[in-house]
Amino acid sequence: MRTQVAIIGAGPSGLLLGQLLHKAGIDNIILERQTGEHVLGRVRAGVLEQVCIDLLDEAGVGERMHKEGLVHSGIEMLFDGQRHRVDMNKLTGGKNVMVYGQTEVTHDLMNARQAEGLPTVYEAHNVKVHDFDTTRPRVTYEKNGQTHPIECDFIAGCDGFHGVCRASAPRSAISEYEKVYPFGWLGILADTPPVCEELIYVNSPRGFALCSQRSKTRSRYYLQVPLTDKVEEWTDEAFWQELRLRLDDEAREHLVTGPSFEKSIAPLRSFVTEPMRFGRMFLAGDACHIVPPTGAKGLNLAATDVKYLSSAMIEFYQEKSEAGIDTYSQRCLGRVWRAERFSWWFTSLMHRFPDDGAIVAKFQHAELDYLMHSESGQRMIAENYVGLPLDFGS
Repeated sequence: MRTQVAIIGAGPSGLLLGQLLHKAGIDNIILERQTGEHVLGRVRAGVLEQVCIDLLDEAGVGERMHKEGLVHSGIEMLFDGQRHRVDMNKLTGGKNVMVYGQTEVTHDLMNARQAEGLPTVYEAHNVKVHDFDTTRPRVTYEKNGQTHPIECDFIAGCDGFHGVCRASAPRSAISEYEKVYPFGWLGILADTPPVCEELIYVNSPRGFALCSQRSKTRSRYYLQVPLTDKVEEWTDEAFWQELRLRLDDEAREHLVTGPSFEKSIAPLRSFVTEPMRFGRMFLAGDACHIVPPTGAKGLNLAATDVKYLSSAMIEFYQEKSEAGIDTYSQRCLGRVWRAERFSWWFTSLMHRFPDDGAIVAKFQHAELDYLMHSESGQRMIAENYVGLPLDFGS
């Protein structure tokens, strides 16, 4: 088989890249080791920046998002028992975010790809990348007991943190930076109305909490828990009780509880791989960077990687220029590190670390108090939360 771009991974970044390339007339095939049902079963992010919203529109899959997504113009910050609102719309000249689950984004992209009849191979096993340091890269995979080769011009590694693409890069040519946080997020999904119209970020003596949502009838809540906790140890009743203890009186009064239909514990890490290009193979999304979810940057960073990569490939084919692919890694990493910094800072500000003494909680309180009473401090949060412009710093 011959194609122009072989995309490894059928998550939102791989599907979005495939859709953008197809609209530009560039052939591509997507390989995914899991089933489509498994991919759709992953519960992930739910806050989209304007750049991501615009990209989904550009890909032609934004109709349902605009119909069902919830536009948020601010966030609530809760500490010392008091809530403070950050008016993102006012502080950023009219920018907002959209609450729309990653599962829904993936579903829309899958449907669009299927409607176009574009090739996606699910349950592609033993995927390997070959000769990506030449002008004739190849990919092989196994399906139904047979090995299938694919010749291509480029390989796009959208296959996540444990994927084959980053693992295939030469160790001597790669640098990895990582910080593992000493706690996780216990999250639940419940078909109950959200406790607040906007997200509430909580700094509590008992640990961080987040009140989020997926729709007007579906809520997503998180609690900071020790890494030693097991999800089986947390009953729904225990979760709701602990959440109440971390909220303010108003939120407790409005909290509607009910049975959860998804419950999991996610560890937190900051991770970056440099560079993001190895010859004719490019990494995007979780394959090359992970952010703690506090700053809502994971899916949005993946989308901007895809924006840079699709633009570079379109430029290569339509203008016969390699400028975009030559600068892909540099352009992405500038944005990646800004998002990593904000996510690390926000995580450090809102969580209780097990080895910190009482003085650190006082530092956090003083910083939060300063930020909430400073327009410039709130603007810094707002600008980063809604997403910095694609050309920021260039």
